[in-house]
Amino acid sequence: MTTQFELTEDQLAIQDMARKFTADAITPHAAEWDEKHIFPRDTIKAAADLGFGGIYVSEESGGIGLGRLESAIIMEAMAYGCPSTSAFISIHNMAAWMVDRFGSQTLKDAYLPDLVPMNRMASYCLTEAGAGSDAASLKTKAVKDGDHYVVTGSKQFISGGGENEIYLVMVRTGDDSPKGISCLLIEKDMPGVSFGAQEKKLGWHSQPTAQVNFDGVRVPVENLVGAEGEGFRIAMMGLDGGRLNIGACSLGGAQRCLDEAVTYTKDRKQFGRAIADFQATQFTLADMATELEAARALLYLAAAKVTANAPDKTRFAAMAKRFATDTGSSVVDRALQLHGGYGYLQDYPIERFWRDLRVHSILEGTNQVMRMIVGRDMLRQ
Repeated sequence: MTTQFELTEDQLAIQDMARKFTADAITPHAAEWDEKHIFPRDTIKAAADLGFGGIYVSEESGGIGLGRLESAIIMEAMAYGCPSTSAFISIHNMAAWMVDRFGSQTLKDAYLPDLVPMNRMASYCLTEAGAGSDAASLKTKAVKDGDHYVVTGSKQFISGGGENEIYLVMVRTGDDSPKGISCLLIEKDMPGVSFGAQEKKLGWHSQPTAQVNFDGVRVPVENLVGAEGEGFRIAMMGLDGGRLNIGACSLGGAQRCLDEAVTYTKDRKQFGRAIADFQATQFTLADMATELEAARALLYLAAAKVTANAPDKTRFAAMAKRFATDTGSSVVDRALQLHGGYGYLQDYPIERFWRDLRVHSILEGTNQVMRMIVGRDMLRQ
């Protein structure tokens, strides 16, 4: 029996741990978090106690030093309970990894001991009101003044905005090209940092999202992550992993809705028999399961490529993100249809997943941008 396409014993153990944590700490509470817009800081902190705050932070820096496939498995498991909470933890991991991978030893020593256990939580700040898909056109400026940078500008749609203590901010230190962008670590309580009102969103209600504003914020030069001018490259490398995790969150949410649909269609009777007995239902379920498995296989392959630093890792991360998020939303939509009118009610979890997964085809690079990345890479050959 070939084990090439199966998870290893270690990976299965990690999956099992993440699933048990989700069943105990996330799934029973997720509907309430959504309904009451609760940010479950204590639950997130409990996830960090398992090592999930520094999944691919190196062991030397206090993380658990796993690969991108292990990370995807963890995110998928947690999204089975709540995609919004899982995605929030993913974003923190991306930021912590950026500090570990590109920060100076001084910066790592100052921040990682708090980031890994999520005593302090981190946001990734790239998007601006006028720079979304065209992220390289960002305007937030950082001007050197002695041993500080003075930062002015604002960032839009920031997960953790107003709640998190640490912000990894892409700023313009040079010309108007991507090479003029640098990455600075900015703290919540530095003078001049402020936040917009919490955004009212379709989904992702269990996590805060707000504009982050910088009004002449003085940031020490040693808070530069990587070298000056490397910010855009660092931001994009972070997104390779972030895209896998968001794809994994779609897989987990879709798997939950597929499982709910199987249970529901076996119980629900119409025309004198269970609706699961109708061939139309069986065909729909079969397609949902097949597409989900295909998306998972592609995502796991892409994750292995990102871990191995393969030359085509960015192409595969983009393909996997596009396919997993589109497939996830499509599976959840059909699960809602199979539930009929009940699927539209908040008494059942399907509508929450339908709302939460919708944003996954927009963030971490829209699925149109994913197609652009893949197409350009193909034509470069």
